[in-house]
Amino acid sequence: MRVLSSVESRGRERSIVYARRVRWDTFLEDLGSRVDVVKDPDRAGPGRDDHRLRGAHTPLSERLRALCEAQRPASVALIDGTTLAGRLRAVGADWLAIADEASPCGLWLVPFASLVAVGLAQAEVRDSLRDATSSGGARMLWAMVMRDLARRRVPVSVQVRGSRLLTGTIDRVGADHLDLALHDAAAFRRAGAVHGHRLVALAAIVWLRPDAHVAGR
Repeated sequence: MRVLSSVESRGRERSIVYARRVRWDTFLEDLGSRVDVVKDPDRAGPGRDDHRLRGAHTPLSERLRALCEAQRPASVALIDGTTLAGRLRAVGADWLAIADEASPCGLWLVPFASLVAVGLAQAEVRDSLRDATSSGGARMLWAMVMRDLARRRVPVSVQVRGSRLLTGTIDRVGADHLDLALHDAAAFRRAGAVHGHRLVALAAIVWLRPDAHVAGR
């Protein structure tokens, strides 16, 4: 095996650096040339990237809403490491509801801010790219859902970022927080059952689960 001289070694290193620089320069130039196409997908010619360009302005909420309509299963990974598996039941402006596969009456409510990734099979990916035909509930905000639960006096379990699970009843909902009266998950909110109160930031909620036995009352 021939040993390269120092001059040859330096020459080879310069060639590698130059080749990498050219590759990245080409990549960046290509990005620049595609800006107008991404802004206006109709300018794109036929090709395998057309479907990607058409979806460039599609928000996550629309893809989740399409999955919800298709009644497809999904696994939702959250910021605290939790993965929820089930079928999407509703998608609001900034939240989703996913049915618990292990419990026919179970339901998780999850704000978009807690989402990390949504796991799908190939068929579910295709379904998510279709246009949703219904916008029912699309304007309902996370705070509005919390206020409805407070109105119903539904016991809930609330997972908060960096904290243990809280159980109780939502007493009221402010602009960016809620009042939670703490009591056992199986109990109703009665003076003797309440053992504390928490002001919980809406942005700190990872997921919330209404009590399955009373959510429909």
